[in-house]
Amino acid sequence: MVRAHIIFSGRVQGVGFRFTVQRLALTLGLKGWVRNLPNGSVEVLVEGAKQRIEELCRKIEDDFQGYIQDKDIEFAPAEGKFDHFRITY
Repeated sequence: MVRAHIIFSGRVQGVGFRFTVQRLALTLGLKGWVRNLPNGSVEVLVEGAKQRIEELCRKIEDDFQGYIQDKDIEFAPAEGKFDHFRITY
């Protein structure tokens, strides 16, 4: 189990991005949160199997092709602090 901190930039606010990330994460059994950042990016903190997190990223990139300009991802050991996946503000 790993934790991934992901920042998506581009036209990722106001297009249903957070709701899609939440739906995909729940479908994949991942835990954590997603939120908008003041600079127009979207931040995701997610825990689960590395393969599932990579699948989440692929699905997000497929769904928002042309909207995502950049993705920055950092992996670390999971901390097990989450019990579900939510949109946070």
